Amino acid sequence: MPNSQPDLSIIIVSWNVWNLLRACIRSIEQNSRPAPGDTAQLRYFEANGKQQTLELIVVDNASNDAIPDLVAALFPWVRVIANASNLGFTAGNNRGYALSRGRFVFFLNPDTELLDGSLAQLFTALAREERVGLVGLQLRYADNSVQSSRRRFPTRLTGFFESTWLGQWWPNNPWSRRLHMAGWPADFQQDVDWVVGAAMLARRSVLEAVRVPIYEGPFDQGFFMYSEELDLCRRIKQAGWRVVYVPQAVIVHYEGRSSEQVVAARHIHFNTSKVRYYAKYFGQNWAEVLRRYLLLEFYLQWQTENLKRLLGHKRALRFSRMKVYRQVIDSGLNSPTNLNQSE
Repeated sequence: MPNSQPDLSIIIVSWNVWNLLRACIRSIEQNSRPAPGDTAQLRYFEANGKQQTLELIVVDNASNDAIPDLVAALFPWVRVIANASNLGFTAGNNRGYALSRGRFVFFLNPDTELLDGSLAQLFTALAREERVGLVGLQLRYADNSVQSSRRRFPTRLTGFFESTWLGQWWPNNPWSRRLHMAGWPADFQQDVDWVVGAAMLARRSVLEAVRVPIYEGPFDQGFFMYSEELDLCRRIKQAGWRVVYVPQAVIVHYEGRSSEQVVAARHIHFNTSKVRYYAKYFGQNWAEVLRRYLLLEFYLQWQTENLKRLLGHKRALRFSRMKVYRQVIDSGLNSPTNLNQSE
C-alpha cells in the first residue's frame, strides 16, 4: 500500500511565509483525513464518487524562518524538500513534481486556503472530463471579494496595457478587458485559455506530454517566476487539451505575500518574464519593443519620484521608490535570447 501511486500530489513552493503556509496545510487537512497504518504520509478525501489518496510535498526555497523543521514538527505526514538556495517558483515546482507520484498534480501557492469541499470539487471536475488537461478555480481575496483568475491569451498589444501606466490611464482598454474576460460572470464554469497559477490541477499524463526533457517538471525554467502558468497552459492548449475554470471550487488567496518582501525583484521578474513570453510567442523584435517601452515607464516613474523629492514631498518614500525603479532600470529587463530549449 505505501508504494502504491497516490491519486493526487499537492506541491507547494514556499519562501519565508510560515504563517500562511501553516494555514494552507491546515486547510488541506480540513479537506481530507488521515490514512491508516503504513500509509501515514498519505491522506484520503472523497471525490468523483470514491475515496482518493493524496500526498503533499512542500519545497522550501531556502527560507529564513526554519520552515522545514516547523513543517516536520507540526505536520509529520507532509514531505519537505529543503533547497540550499532560492531556485525560484518554476524550478521549485519542477523539483516537487519530479519527486511526486500522483496521477493528478495540484500546484498550490502557500498563501492560499482551501474552502471546505473545494478540493473534491476541483478533482472531480478534472477526473470526469477526459479531454480536460488542467483546471483552475475561483480565487477570492481575504475580504471574500472575487479575484480574477481566468484569462484569454495576450495579444501583441496586451503587454503595453496590462499592469502598466497605459493600463492605469485607460483601465477599460479592450486588450485588458479581453485578457481578464470582462463581461463573463465569475460563477460560470467555462473553457478558458489559462488560469492564474496560484492553484492549478492537472493530469500528470498531460504534463508529461508537454514537458521539456531538459527540465525535471512541466514548467519552463526560463521564467524564474511569473508568466510560467501562462506558458504552460499555452503548451497544453497547443497539444489539444482543454483548460477549464471551475468556480464551484474556491480558494482564499492572500496575493503576493512572498514577492512583496522584495519589491524590486518582483518588478524585475514580472516584467522580464513578460518580455520573455513575448519573445517566445511573438518574436524577438516585438519583445524588444515591449522591453524598451517598459523601461521607459520605469524611467518616467523614477523622474516623477525625483521631482516630488525635490519639492520636499515625503522625501524618504521618494528615495525608497527611486531606489527600486533604479534597480529595475539597471537590470535592463533582459530576457534570455536562446529560447530553443524551452519550446
